[in-house]
Amino acid sequence: MTHPTTAEIVAQCQTLFDDLRFASARKWKEAEPGRKVIGYLPVYVPRELIHAAGMLPLGIMGGGDNLEVIHGDAYYQSYICRIPRSTIELGISGRLDFVDGMIFPSICDVIRNLSGMWKMLFPKVYVKYFDVPQTYDDEIGGVFYTGEMREFLHDLEGLAGRKITDDDVLNSIAIYNENRAVVNDLYRLRAEKPWQAPASEAYLVIRAGLLLPVEEHTELVRQYIIAAEAESRPIKDNSRVILTGMFCEQPPLNLIKSLELSGCYVVDDDFMLVSRWLIGDVPITGDPVHNLSQAFLHHSMSTAAKYEPDLAEKGQFLVRSVRATGAEGVIFAAPSFCDPALLDRPMLQNVLKAADIPFIAFKYAENSGQMQPIREQAGTFVDSIKLWSAA
Repeated sequence: MTHPTTAEIVAQCQTLFDDLRFASARKWKEAEPGRKVIGYLPVYVPRELIHAAGMLPLGIMGGGDNLEVIHGDAYYQSYICRIPRSTIELGISGRLDFVDGMIFPSICDVIRNLSGMWKMLFPKVYVKYFDVPQTYDDEIGGVFYTGEMREFLHDLEGLAGRKITDDDVLNSIAIYNENRAVVNDLYRLRAEKPWQAPASEAYLVIRAGLLLPVEEHTELVRQYIIAAEAESRPIKDNSRVILTGMFCEQPPLNLIKSLELSGCYVVDDDFMLVSRWLIGDVPITGDPVHNLSQAFLHHSMSTAAKYEPDLAEKGQFLVRSVRATGAEGVIFAAPSFCDPALLDRPMLQNVLKAADIPFIAFKYAENSGQMQPIREQAGTFVDSIKLWSAA
């Protein structure tokens, strides 16, 4: 059996990344009568519920750096991040005219407002602001979140025109468990041998999972890992770094490539957290909604968009990641005007200082055009790491 090469897989993923009309999702919908597509914004939604309804979850990460925002700028102030403006542009320009629903998860006030705008702009489309708990007590946050998911399931049943059973959801949980496992396998390969699976390639491969059916994406990631492990690539004298702050508005692909060119091996990050938000397998027996609620409350990633009541634990996820991946420093990269990331940064930096871990910080927008300053800043950071580690 002939396996595709990394170049072939990455080229396929690049095509998906560049396509702002979502041809693959349109093709999936048109393949069978009655199929529906549910779009969702970053950071996290329980995609298992959408899949259990027989629908395609479609990740909408803004318009990137290839979309000229014309209409979207009329809906938002200039002092907020770019992702809501480019998402509005995608909608008004007809690029999302095939989507049957849009889910706006609880990220920040801007996304909350975007959900209201979408209801007014597209009244025939199902729209839900999907709230998540801000307290992690089972009897409070757990009950609330279970109710939110059951309400969402009820809405999906109305769209699907059928009952969604517990077995449907448990089956979908098993399928997403498998997907998270292979995504984590790819992250482990990056941490162990970052020259074999560059961050810029892995980013495209994982992002493809926001557009493809989950089963297809799982196989794609497996094929990439096989190809990456089989190829011989040169080892560079790069420094191992962690990128953080990119959990919502995604960076331009050229930003990731610029960091690599500056001498960075990116061994961990918070890109597209929905792909690995839940840590470990979600149980596939019992009440599936309760299982998903428990996984969110007690086995989920740390991020600025998630409330963490334990101040002693704040930022320790970065320290653990540094230790686990052998990283030599941390790069804070936040979208301009991203309140959650920028307000969290000082607290996280203090944690790194206490742990004697080097770091730098900069801001970006999804359409950042000039990468030279970022490349120079990252290059200087890498040089300083090597200088002081050798001293």
